[in-house]
Amino acid sequence: MTDLLTQARALIPVVIAAGEIELEYFRHGAEVTDKLDGSPVTLADQEAEKLIAEKLHALFPGIPMVGEESVASGTIPDISGGTFWLVDPLDGTKEFITGSGDFTVNIALLKNFIPVMGIIYTPVANELYFGADGEAFMRLQDKPEQKISVRETPAGGMTVMASKRHGDTARLEDLLRGKKVAQMINRGSSLKFCSIAAGQADFYPRLGPTCEWDTAAGDAILRAAGGHVTTLDGQPLAYGKTGRKFLNPEFLAFSGK
Repeated sequence: MTDLLTQARALIPVVIAAGEIELEYFRHGAEVTDKLDGSPVTLADQEAEKLIAEKLHALFPGIPMVGEESVASGTIPDISGGTFWLVDPLDGTKEFITGSGDFTVNIALLKNFIPVMGIIYTPVANELYFGADGEAFMRLQDKPEQKISVRETPAGGMTVMASKRHGDTARLEDLLRGKKVAQMINRGSSLKFCSIAAGQADFYPRLGPTCEWDTAAGDAILRAAGGHVTTLDGQPLAYGKTGRKFLNPEFLAFSGK
């Protein structure tokens, strides 16, 4: 088995290829349907996940994949061994549908039910983030990759990331009461994790529902960059919750410095 960063780099062409599928639909439109839980899905989600599943099977045979769209269709592999992929082929479907560029391709590898490697690609901006083994990297457009890490919270106050479409404003204000906040930035998808990992923000409280495929890649990258993701009572996010349909509790992502 190759080291985790080598595996992450092997996935760069995969997330870019999935992103190219999504860009084609993003530019020309994609029919939107509703899944059983009422959330939207497009052909871009489904075709990107199909490509990712095929590539993961070819590159890393024997490791099961949990994908958002395959779970929605009732397909859940045996992940009792604790090593598996968590894939969100198009994180931020609502952003995609409304014409915002804040959508991403997310792939995470879990071992012992812990996210140990993650890769996130945003097709519109052509930005790539990945991390494992205590190292995280960012590649902007076609520039060389650069190492990233979380920052010390600035003396002037922290930058808080918030969801564009989810969350309780009153609860968020209550959570931030007494904390020195310099600015609030609203972004879609897993890019909020990436902003903290890259030292551009400090805190992302998620007071609303998510699923494991929404968070695993960002969790892995943020951990590799020196940050943390915990539940509201300070426990690490748990993964592999088949009995709970992979639903996450509310959580806090932060630099930890």
